[in-house]
Amino acid sequence: MEFRDVVRRRRMVRDYDPDRPVPADVRERLLEHAVRAPSAGFSQGWAFLVLETAEDRDRFWAATTGEGAPDGWLTRMRRAPLLVVPLSHKDAYLDRYAEPDKGWTDRDERRWPVPYWHVDTGMASLLVLLTAVDEGLAACFFGIPPERIDAFRDAFGVPAAYTPIGCLSVGYPGSEDKRSPSLRRGRRATEEVVHRGRW
Repeated sequence: MEFRDVVRRRRMVRDYDPDRPVPADVRERLLEHAVRAPSAGFSQGWAFLVLETAEDRDRFWAATTGEGAPDGWLTRMRRAPLLVVPLSHKDAYLDRYAEPDKGWTDRDERRWPVPYWHVDTGMASLLVLLTAVDEGLAACFFGIPPERIDAFRDAFGVPAAYTPIGCLSVGYPGSEDKRSPSLRRGRRATEEVVHRGRW
C-alpha cells in the first residue's frame, strides 16, 4: 500500500471481529515499527505492555472501566483481540540529557517546556496505528481515565516511573463499526491551520 493511502485510510475503529486474532508476525511488526519512532536524544523512553490473552484483556477492562453493564462503545471495544498500552518513561530523558554529550549536569525538569517523553511515546503509538492500516487491521487510540491509572498499575505491576499515555486496541474490523459522531464536524482544511511566514 502506498504511504499516502495508509495515511488517508487511518481512522479510529471501535469495533472488532472477536474471532480473528492478530497474527503473531503482524503483532511483532506493529511493535518493531513503534520503536522506530524518533525520540529526543535517542532516549527511547517508552515501553509497551502487550495484552492478548482473554485473561489479560479482561483484567485491563476491569481495572480501567467502571462498575455496571458496559455501554455500546465499551462492548464493541472489548472485542479487540490485542491491546497495546504505550508507556512513557520520563527518567530516561532526564538521565540521557545529564550525560556528557548533552552538556547538562543535572536532571532539572524545568529545561523541558514540552514533555517529550509523552510526545515521543505518542509518535511511537502513531506508527502502530499506521502499521495496522498497512497490515489490513483496524485500530483505535483511547485514554485511560486518570482515576483508573492506579488500578491499572496494580493489575499489571507497572512501575511508578512509567506513565500510560493511553491504549491501542487492534484487530480486524467488526460488523458493527460505526463512524464517530464527531466526524460530522468535518476535517479542517489545510488553509485553516497552516500559517506561512507569520501568524
